[in-house]
Amino acid sequence: MMRALYTAASGMKAQQLNLDVTSNNLANVNTSGFKTFRAEFQDLHYQMLRQPGSQTTTNTIAPEGTQIGMGSTVVGTPRFFVQGDFQLTENPFDLAIQGDGFFRIAQPDGTYAYTRDGAFKVDANGQLVNKEGFLVDPNITVDPSASNVTIGSDGTVTQTVNGNTTVAGQIQLVRFVNPVGLETIGRNLYRATPAAGTEIVGVAGTDAGFGSISQGMLEQSNVRVADEMIRMIVSMRAYEANSKAIQTADEMLQIANNSKR
Repeated sequence: MMRALYTAASGMKAQQLNLDVTSNNLANVNTSGFKTFRAEFQDLHYQMLRQPGSQTTTNTIAPEGTQIGMGSTVVGTPRFFVQGDFQLTENPFDLAIQGDGFFRIAQPDGTYAYTRDGAFKVDANGQLVNKEGFLVDPNITVDPSASNVTIGSDGTVTQTVNGNTTVAGQIQLVRFVNPVGLETIGRNLYRATPAAGTEIVGVAGTDAGFGSISQGMLEQSNVRVADEMIRMIVSMRAYEANSKAIQTADEMLQIANNSKR
């Protein structure tokens, strides 16, 4: 069987995954804090018909070899943590990180998750939570009778109750040496993995490497629709070219099968 059939088929499978990644990016163009994925490709094994540098005569060697590639595959879908645009909401519990860092979220099972989505709420107990109702860590409790809540660029939460201003707590940030190594678990949350490294906890805007917090703003998705449309067109054309290669290989096999002595 011709190698081209399987080689082109691997290219079609890779482009299908590429389109899946692009579609997910476009689907999340309005998701707060979403970071763009990109499919990364790698060539597969090669069949060695002649080794480069092989002996051709007693005193000469081949300057090049004959290697037939077996196609391509997707080896990774890394995220790109480029800063997204900010949207002014004027909601006191909407927070955006300007720079590096993640908010830490305490999950019901006792583990931590991390997010760039700062669309927080206050639950029935006055505790700061995310959209799923998971607590922000460290825990921040706002007095229900507070007339004004201010969150500073360093994460300090102050509230005014009966004319008196008190500190309700401080929101800390977390960063990783390799944020691309975080595992995406949905709901705008990430889970730490050994690839991401040990979490580093710090104060926003003051400790080295941490961004500052902006109140009343949300970080938007960093998806660029024009780039995704171009990537989709390139993927479609590559898929079409691979399908043509399969069709051509099939026609060549048909000619060989119909040949007569």
